[in-house]
Amino acid sequence: MKHLSHAMFTKKFIKPLGFSFAFCVYFFAAHVAEAQSKKPNIIFILTDDQRADAMGYAGNKIIKTPEMDKLASQGIYFKNAFVTTPICAASRASILTGLYERTHLYTFQQGNLKQGYADNSYPVLLKKAGYYTGFFGKFGVEYPLFKSMFDEGENYDRNTKYKDYRGYFYKTLGKDSVHLTRYTAQKAMDFISNAPEDKPFCLSLSFSAPHAHDPAVDQYFWQPEVDSLYKDVVIPPPIMGSDADFMAQPAYVRNGENHTRWLWRFDTPEKYQKSVKGYYRMISGIDLEIGKIRRLLAEKGLDKNTIIIFLGDNGYFLGERQLADKWLMYDRSLRVPMMIYDPRNPKHRVIEDEVLNIDIAPTIFGFAGVGQPSSWQGINLSGYTKAASPAKSRVEFLCEHLWKVDIIAASEGFRTKKWKYFRYRDDVAHEELYDLSKDPLEKNNLINSPKYKSVALSMRQKMQKKITDLEKSRLPN
Repeated sequence: MKHLSHAMFTKKFIKPLGFSFAFCVYFFAAHVAEAQSKKPNIIFILTDDQRADAMGYAGNKIIKTPEMDKLASQGIYFKNAFVTTPICAASRASILTGLYERTHLYTFQQGNLKQGYADNSYPVLLKKAGYYTGFFGKFGVEYPLFKSMFDEGENYDRNTKYKDYRGYFYKTLGKDSVHLTRYTAQKAMDFISNAPEDKPFCLSLSFSAPHAHDPAVDQYFWQPEVDSLYKDVVIPPPIMGSDADFMAQPAYVRNGENHTRWLWRFDTPEKYQKSVKGYYRMISGIDLEIGKIRRLLAEKGLDKNTIIIFLGDNGYFLGERQLADKWLMYDRSLRVPMMIYDPRNPKHRVIEDEVLNIDIAPTIFGFAGVGQPSSWQGINLSGYTKAASPAKSRVEFLCEHLWKVDIIAASEGFRTKKWKYFRYRDDVAHEELYDLSKDPLEKNNLINSPKYKSVALSMRQKMQKKITDLEKSRLPN
């Protein structure tokens, strides 16, 4: 077909059809231009204790996560996403503030998040910048002015006074008690339905699932809709779950909470099958709700201008090394799922660069077109949706768990693309060094090999320099 100029197109097609059609074409073009220039809505989804491989797109052949897989396959999937601190309290403070734990110093039993860090958090600044903001679910950070941070918000988590299924089934919609996952999704859908049309919105959703309900004998509780999943499946045993892998840990890890919770969940084949299937069902429950939220966005015509960011708050041991939960410096504990879907730039990419939880706040601001505080320590990842690679320059990062408590050994480490070094803070003589390029499971500790003495020294020095720099950036007491 011969190419037609705008004038020729108008003469040949629009004029014979009359003014009304021409006006419709003009109106549609103007509407598209307005939609493209309008600031996007942003939904940030955070899950609790979802490890990196607990979704189908990550290569897990058993778990059913079609909605998470869609986000990954339609958008940007980060193969190497990590948290800087593998525990919910500190990780969530890092997500809020864009700062390492070593700077903000927030974790369990440390009092409230400092006012200065709260004032510089992404929800507070985004609200000031004109976004309509909401939060529903587990905030995970002690801060008495939570409600002032958002235009709409409700902070809740598992109810620990109940030592059974009611830990997750205590919230009601109408007259019915529902699972927290269903409740959180409904609050999200209500927020989306009622958000003002003259402002973009930023909605933060924090699911309590798939966190185990620790006080209960049955650790995992899920919605009835996913009850039939995995019944006829046999979960393969954990890699590195042998007695030798367990005994390679120092005594304070063997006697600590990681192994105690393994005894709760994974110490017999029957318990292991039941627990992992429960964990998977809870993730599949979140997946169901993500689907409902996305369908609502489409129904309301918001899907073309709503960015979705997905992250886990820390990794998770499912019996590896005869351990459960997180807290330690191994990659099972640090690695998390992460995706970004931007419908305005829907080209799919799989990213190998290392990205971190401290990148979430800068990334939200990048999409919102808002300048970020110079104090933030993360990287704006929004450029990945436009063929850029903003985190390619990151060659190393600090990993740490600073909470001092008898049952969990505090630790600190340093990770590059090739090397991982860490030590326990109350036992600096015990060090571990892994060549991740040859030993991604972190099985062969090289710290005592003369061949790698210089590598260990270099990693130690780099870690200390990073710690010193981060400590210098703290707010005054």
